[in-house]
Amino acid sequence: MAREIERKFLLANQTWRQSIKQKTRFLQGYLNQIEESSSKSSVRVRIEGEAANLNIKSLEIGLSRDEYEYPIPLADAEKMLKKLSVGPVIEKIRYLVEYEGITWEIDEFFGDNAGLIVAEVELESETQLLSLPAWAGAEVTHDVKYYNISLSKHPYKEWTLDEKR
Repeated sequence: MAREIERKFLLANQTWRQSIKQKTRFLQGYLNQIEESSSKSSVRVRIEGEAANLNIKSLEIGLSRDEYEYPIPLADAEKMLKKLSVGPVIEKIRYLVEYEGITWEIDEFFGDNAGLIVAEVELESETQLLSLPAWAGAEVTHDVKYYNISLSKHPYKEWTLDEKR
């Protein structure tokens, strides 16, 4: 079993764009309703460039959670996104940016979530010290609305001005 440990941040400015090492287009959709009281996980199909996978994450909100990921055929993923997704498919470009030896993933969303940009960094432990770049803004690790599963249910375009602050 894998355990994902990550922190999420909004962006304070656009200077991170000067340090982009790689960018990849993502499409992802969720195959289950997490609102049901018996739900313990989210089940997601993701197309990442020309590769696809099935991902299962525990529904814990915060710094760490269980995560399982398995490669699947691209054609299967495309069909699942079209026919089985619950809610809108998440569209984003993920940029990889290095800062002090750590790779940051910066997701710029499109479609129903256009205008939202979130930086994530995966850690080796919950107590790992992290030096923040100047472009890292407010931490939103514990704010459920910034999780992709939430964005598929309540897209950024539907947020009020207060929610976007």
